[in-house]
Amino acid sequence: MELLVDHKSEITENGFTVLNNVYTNEEVKAIITEIDKADQSNLTFRKSADLFAIRRFLIEVPSIKSLIFNSKLRSIIRALFGSDYFVVKSIYFDKPEKSNWFVSWHQDLTLAVNKKADIPGYGPWTTKLDVFAVQPPIDILQTNFTIRIHLDNTDDGNGALKVISGSHDKVYRPENIDWQIEKETTCEVNAGGIMIMRPLLMHSSSRSTTSNRRRVVHIEFSKEILQQEIDWAEKGAY
Repeated sequence: MELLVDHKSEITENGFTVLNNVYTNEEVKAIITEIDKADQSNLTFRKSADLFAIRRFLIEVPSIKSLIFNSKLRSIIRALFGSDYFVVKSIYFDKPEKSNWFVSWHQDLTLAVNKKADIPGYGPWTTKLDVFAVQPPIDILQTNFTIRIHLDNTDDGNGALKVISGSHDKVYRPENIDWQIEKETTCEVNAGGIMIMRPLLMHSSSRSTTSNRRRVVHIEFSKEILQQEIDWAEKGAY
Protein backbone atom coordinates (compact mmCIF):
# COMPACT_ATOMS: atom_id res chain seq x y z
CA MET A 1 0.00 0.00 0.00
CA GLU A 2 1.23 3.49 -0.84
CA LEU A 3 2.46 5.66 1.98
CA LEU A 4 -0.42 7.55 3.57
CA VAL A 5 1.39 10.56 5.01
CA ASP A 6 0.58 12.70 1.95
CA HIS A 7 -3.08 11.65 2.06
CA LYS A 8 -3.28 12.60 5.73
CA SER A 9 -1.85 16.03 4.91
CA GLU A 10 -4.35 16.45 2.06
CA ILE A 11 -7.26 15.73 4.39
CA THR A 12 -5.95 18.26 6.90
CA GLU A 13 -5.23 20.99 4.37
CA ASN A 14 -7.80 20.40 1.62
CA GLY A 15 -10.55 18.43 3.38
CA PHE A 16 -10.34 15.43 1.06
CA THR A 17 -8.10 12.89 -0.64
CA VAL A 18 -8.43 10.13 -3.24
CA LEU A 19 -6.86 6.65 -3.05
CA ASN A 20 -7.21 4.27 -5.96
CA ASN A 21 -6.74 0.47 -5.98
CA VAL A 22 -8.27 -0.13 -2.55
CA TYR A 23 -10.42 -2.94 -4.03
CA THR A 24 -9.51 -5.39 -6.77
CA ASN A 25 -11.76 -5.90 -9.80
CA GLU A 26 -12.92 -9.18 -8.25
CA GLU A 27 -13.78 -7.46 -4.96
CA VAL A 28 -15.78 -4.77 -6.78
CA LYS A 29 -17.72 -7.42 -8.71
CA ALA A 30 -18.47 -9.28 -5.45
CA ILE A 31 -19.85 -6.09 -3.86
CA ILE A 32 -22.05 -5.37 -6.88
CA THR A 33 -23.33 -8.96 -6.93
CA GLU A 34 -24.31 -8.76 -3.26
CA ILE A 35 -26.14 -5.46 -3.82
CA ASP A 36 -28.05 -6.90 -6.77
CA LYS A 37 -29.26 -9.78 -4.57
CA ALA A 38 -30.78 -7.45 -1.95
CA ASP A 39 -34.54 -7.30 -1.35
CA GLN A 40 -35.60 -3.89 -2.72
CA SER A 41 -39.10 -3.81 -1.20
CA ASN A 42 -38.09 -2.00 2.00
CA LEU A 43 -38.86 1.72 2.40
CA THR A 44 -35.15 2.41 2.85
CA PHE A 45 -34.72 1.55 -0.85
CA ARG A 46 -35.43 4.54 -3.10
CA LYS A 47 -35.77 3.97 -6.83
CA SER A 48 -36.57 6.33 -9.69
CA ALA A 49 -35.54 6.88 -13.31
CA ASP A 50 -32.59 8.98 -12.15
CA LEU A 51 -31.53 7.42 -8.87
CA PHE A 52 -31.42 4.21 -6.93
CA ALA A 53 -30.41 4.51 -3.28
CA ILE A 54 -30.29 2.25 -0.23
CA ARG A 55 -30.31 4.05 3.09
CA ARG A 56 -28.96 2.30 6.21
CA PHE A 57 -27.01 0.29 3.65
CA LEU A 58 -24.85 -1.78 6.02
CA ILE A 59 -27.94 -2.70 8.04
CA GLU A 60 -30.22 -3.45 5.08
CA VAL A 61 -27.54 -5.53 3.29
CA PRO A 62 -25.61 -7.04 6.23
CA SER A 63 -23.78 -9.55 4.02
CA ILE A 64 -21.95 -6.64 2.37
CA LYS A 65 -20.02 -5.64 5.48
CA SER A 66 -17.18 -8.14 5.19
CA LEU A 67 -16.75 -7.21 1.51
CA ILE A 68 -16.68 -3.47 2.18
CA PHE A 69 -14.31 -3.57 5.14
CA ASN A 70 -11.48 -5.52 3.58
CA SER A 71 -8.04 -5.51 5.19
CA LYS A 72 -6.82 -2.62 3.02
CA LEU A 73 -9.68 -0.29 3.97
CA ARG A 74 -9.32 -1.13 7.66
CA SER A 75 -5.59 -0.36 7.49
CA ILE A 76 -6.26 2.96 5.77
CA ILE A 77 -8.77 4.02 8.43
CA ARG A 78 -6.41 3.12 11.27
CA ALA A 79 -3.44 4.86 9.65
CA LEU A 80 -5.32 8.09 8.91
CA PHE A 81 -7.70 8.37 11.87
CA GLY A 82 -6.77 5.84 14.56
CA SER A 83 -8.96 3.14 16.09
CA ASP A 84 -11.63 5.15 17.94
CA TYR A 85 -14.06 5.65 15.05
CA PHE A 86 -17.28 3.79 14.29
CA VAL A 87 -19.86 3.86 11.49
CA VAL A 88 -22.76 6.31 11.97
CA LYS A 89 -24.38 6.38 8.51
CA SER A 90 -24.23 4.34 5.30
CA ILE A 91 -25.89 4.88 1.91
CA TYR A 92 -25.56 3.26 -1.49
CA PHE A 93 -26.11 5.48 -4.54
CA ASP A 94 -26.55 4.36 -8.14
CA LYS A 95 -26.61 7.24 -10.61
CA PRO A 96 -27.89 5.48 -13.77
CA GLU A 97 -26.70 6.22 -17.27
CA LYS A 98 -27.95 9.52 -18.70
CA SER A 99 -29.30 10.55 -15.31
CA ASN A 100 -30.41 14.18 -15.05
CA TRP A 101 -30.09 14.10 -11.26
CA PHE A 102 -27.69 16.66 -9.81
CA VAL A 103 -26.75 17.90 -6.35
CA SER A 104 -26.18 21.61 -5.77
CA TRP A 105 -23.33 23.03 -3.68
CA HIS A 106 -23.71 22.12 0.01
CA GLN A 107 -22.00 20.91 3.17
CA ASP A 108 -23.09 17.78 5.09
CA LEU A 109 -24.31 19.55 8.20
CA THR A 110 -26.57 17.02 9.92
CA LEU A 111 -26.34 13.83 11.94
CA ALA A 112 -28.86 10.97 11.85
CA VAL A 113 -30.02 10.31 15.43
CA ASN A 114 -32.56 8.11 17.16
CA LYS A 115 -34.93 10.78 18.51
CA LYS A 116 -35.55 14.50 18.87
CA ALA A 117 -34.60 16.31 22.06
CA ASP A 118 -34.20 19.88 23.24
CA ILE A 119 -30.43 20.13 23.56
CA PRO A 120 -28.49 23.42 23.55
CA GLY A 121 -26.33 23.72 20.44
CA TYR A 122 -28.31 21.12 18.46
CA GLY A 123 -30.67 22.28 15.71
CA PRO A 124 -32.48 22.77 13.42
CA TRP A 125 -34.18 19.35 13.25
CA THR A 126 -35.73 17.43 10.32
CA THR A 127 -37.32 13.99 9.94
CA LYS A 128 -37.10 11.54 7.01
CA LEU A 129 -38.39 7.94 7.05
CA ASP A 130 -38.73 8.03 10.86
CA VAL A 131 -35.09 9.06 11.27
CA PHE A 132 -34.30 12.38 12.94
CA ALA A 133 -31.57 14.60 11.54
CA VAL A 134 -30.01 17.49 13.43
CA GLN A 135 -27.22 19.99 12.95
CA PRO A 136 -24.80 19.50 15.87
CA PRO A 137 -22.08 21.76 17.27
CA ILE A 138 -19.40 22.37 14.65
CA ASP A 139 -16.66 20.54 16.59
CA ILE A 140 -18.46 17.22 16.00
CA LEU A 141 -18.65 17.85 12.25
CA GLN A 142 -14.98 18.80 12.15
CA THR A 143 -13.86 15.45 13.60
CA ASN A 144 -16.15 13.21 11.52
CA PHE A 145 -15.13 11.86 8.13
CA THR A 146 -16.77 10.14 5.15
CA ILE A 147 -15.46 7.42 2.85
CA ARG A 148 -16.97 7.11 -0.63
CA ILE A 149 -16.24 3.74 -2.25
CA HIS A 150 -16.48 3.86 -6.04
CA LEU A 151 -17.74 0.81 -7.93
CA ASP A 152 -17.40 2.48 -11.35
CA ASN A 153 -14.84 4.76 -12.94
CA THR A 154 -16.09 8.23 -12.06
CA ASP A 155 -15.29 11.46 -13.86
CA ASP A 156 -16.99 14.71 -14.82
CA GLY A 157 -19.09 12.90 -17.45
CA ASN A 158 -20.99 10.72 -14.96
CA GLY A 159 -21.30 13.08 -12.03
CA ALA A 160 -18.06 12.91 -10.06
CA LEU A 161 -18.08 15.10 -6.97
CA LYS A 162 -16.85 18.65 -7.40
CA VAL A 163 -15.37 20.16 -4.25
CA ILE A 164 -13.98 23.45 -3.00
CA SER A 165 -10.60 22.64 -1.55
CA GLY A 166 -10.06 23.92 1.98
CA SER A 167 -13.73 24.66 2.67
CA HIS A 168 -13.98 22.11 5.50
CA ASP A 169 -13.16 24.29 8.52
CA LYS A 170 -16.30 26.42 8.80
CA VAL A 171 -20.02 26.50 8.09
CA TYR A 172 -21.07 28.85 5.31
CA ARG A 173 -23.84 29.13 2.75
CA PRO A 174 -23.39 28.27 -0.94
CA GLU A 175 -24.57 31.73 -2.02
CA ASN A 176 -21.61 33.19 -0.12
CA ILE A 177 -19.02 31.30 -2.19
CA ASP A 178 -16.67 33.85 -3.69
CA TRP A 179 -15.79 32.37 -7.09
CA GLN A 180 -13.17 35.08 -7.55
CA ILE A 181 -11.22 33.30 -4.81
CA GLU A 182 -12.54 29.74 -4.60
CA LYS A 183 -11.83 27.11 -7.25
CA GLU A 184 -13.69 23.85 -7.79
CA THR A 185 -11.91 20.52 -8.18
CA THR A 186 -13.43 17.47 -9.87
CA CYS A 187 -12.63 14.32 -7.88
CA GLU A 188 -12.08 11.59 -10.45
CA VAL A 189 -11.89 8.14 -8.86
CA ASN A 190 -11.30 4.76 -10.49
CA ALA A 191 -13.52 1.76 -9.86
CA GLY A 192 -12.17 0.18 -6.69
CA GLY A 193 -10.87 3.50 -5.39
CA ILE A 194 -12.12 5.66 -2.54
CA MET A 195 -12.53 9.32 -1.77
CA ILE A 196 -12.20 10.42 1.86
CA MET A 197 -13.70 13.77 2.86
CA ARG A 198 -14.64 15.89 5.82
CA PRO A 199 -18.42 16.58 6.04
CA LEU A 200 -17.97 20.35 5.99
CA LEU A 201 -16.20 20.19 2.61
CA MET A 202 -18.38 22.13 0.17
CA HIS A 203 -19.33 19.77 -2.66
CA SER A 204 -21.74 19.24 -5.55
CA SER A 205 -22.46 16.76 -8.34
CA SER A 206 -23.40 17.56 -11.94
CA ARG A 207 -25.84 15.80 -14.25
CA SER A 208 -24.49 12.85 -16.21
CA THR A 209 -23.54 13.58 -19.81
CA THR A 210 -22.38 10.05 -20.73
CA SER A 211 -23.90 6.55 -20.64
CA ASN A 212 -21.65 5.47 -17.77
CA ARG A 213 -23.15 4.51 -14.41
CA ARG A 214 -21.86 5.90 -11.12
CA ARG A 215 -22.31 3.53 -8.18
CA VAL A 216 -20.95 4.71 -4.84
CA VAL A 217 -21.07 3.41 -1.26
CA HIS A 218 -21.09 6.38 1.14
CA ILE A 219 -20.10 5.66 4.78
CA GLU A 220 -19.82 8.26 7.55
CA PHE A 221 -17.67 7.77 10.66
CA SER A 222 -17.47 9.44 14.06
CA LYS A 223 -15.78 8.94 17.40
CA GLU A 224 -18.13 11.30 19.25
CA ILE A 225 -20.41 10.26 22.10
CA LEU A 226 -23.58 12.33 21.75
CA GLN A 227 -25.57 14.03 24.48
CA GLN A 228 -27.22 11.63 26.92
CA GLU A 229 -30.70 12.28 25.52
CA ILE A 230 -29.87 11.08 21.98
CA ASP A 231 -27.76 8.50 20.18
CA TRP A 232 -26.74 7.77 16.60
CA ALA A 233 -29.58 6.32 14.49
CA GLU A 234 -27.13 3.98 12.77
CA LYS A 235 -24.12 2.98 14.81
CA GLY A 236 -21.81 0.05 14.38
CA ALA A 237 -18.27 -1.20 14.58
CA TYR A 238 -16.46 -2.02 11.40
